[in-house]
Amino acid sequence: MATSETSGGPVDRAQLRRSVAMVAAGVFATTLAQPSLLRLPFQRLLKSDLHIPPHGMAAFFATAALAWYVKPLAGIVSDALPLFGTRRRHYLILSGLSAATLWLLVGFMPISYLGLLTAVVVLNAALVMGSTVTGGLLVEAGQRYGATGRLTSARYVVQSLCVLLGGPLGGVLATKSFALTGLLGAVVASSVVPVTLALLHEPRSARPGAEVWARATGELKTLLRSGPLGIAVGLICLVYAAPGFATALYYRQTDTLHFSPEFIGVLAFISGALALCGAAAYGVICPLVPLRGLLRSGIGCNVVAALCYLFYGSHAAAILIEAQAGLFVTLSELPLMDFAARATPHGSEGLGFALMMSVRNGGLAVADMLGAWLIEHGWLSFPHVVLLNAGVIALALLVIPVLPSALLDRQDAT
Repeated sequence: MATSETSGGPVDRAQLRRSVAMVAAGVFATTLAQPSLLRLPFQRLLKSDLHIPPHGMAAFFATAALAWYVKPLAGIVSDALPLFGTRRRHYLILSGLSAATLWLLVGFMPISYLGLLTAVVVLNAALVMGSTVTGGLLVEAGQRYGATGRLTSARYVVQSLCVLLGGPLGGVLATKSFALTGLLGAVVASSVVPVTLALLHEPRSARPGAEVWARATGELKTLLRSGPLGIAVGLICLVYAAPGFATALYYRQTDTLHFSPEFIGVLAFISGALALCGAAAYGVICPLVPLRGLLRSGIGCNVVAALCYLFYGSHAAAILIEAQAGLFVTLSELPLMDFAARATPHGSEGLGFALMMSVRNGGLAVADMLGAWLIEHGWLSFPHVVLLNAGVIALALLVIPVLPSALLDRQDAT
């Protein structure tokens, strides 16, 4: 059996390949099956069939993603409470089967706002558990085989491909019966089950661990006492809680500009492709420029990206604006996440970063609801919300000079 040497001894290359395949399957099933990724069919259903106004649609997606805001809890539960003697295998199987069942329920149930929202909330909870367990597998296998880089790369590649596929796929599904969306979601969500049965052979020896709860409590206390982390949270809130216009943009695309669902899906693909380019560019730039400069330029890029939506008035303009937004928003987000990672206290890295992502996701949801509410109730027009969004984000530039020098005035190691 071919092996290679790491700090922990010989590594079974076949087992490493199985781990990569297992992580890839978990990421695929829990990413592409997210209702937020297949967003266009839900938007069409809410707008055209249920006649939901912009604020109601924004509230739907914000509430539907409730489980993603508390994702760290799923990690604590799976670590502390084994399922049938395993911490990964049976949670993944249960997550895949539950999500598939709920997708079928979503696709074929009688349509009502409250019923659909309840089913999607529970569906997301099942996907969050699967996503969290997949992350645990990545860390465990990466440390065991000295392959955290390869496994992380596999995760990011699969996740990026799902995002690129989700836009055009959602655009096509939005023109079909909603039952087809439910059926496809069920197939994708359940795809992790046969892979888990075939590749993940975890002995049934795990026992409940009270120490996990105690450790999590200690980590939370450490996080709450961390000054730099508090600053990072404040900066993230300022950027992501700026009144947003994602849902309002959908209504503008369909009602004012009369874009087809397929074209809106293509726009999402273009934005995702440029976001991938932005992520690659950041990996090249970050060893060359101190983080303070990357934060300043990234937030500036985010302001420019927002202001460009003032000119969103044709097919050609939409293509250019979505492309630059995919690139610039990524170049803004990565330095913020980099700062959050640097500000997280030692010993609490996993939980701290998970909390940062929860703050980010919650901020985006609240911002979208606020922007939609302001437009729907006539307080502001779409261009005014765009200006407000850009202005609030620009305020973050005033904070950067007072951020901790020890964290920001250095670049990544080369």
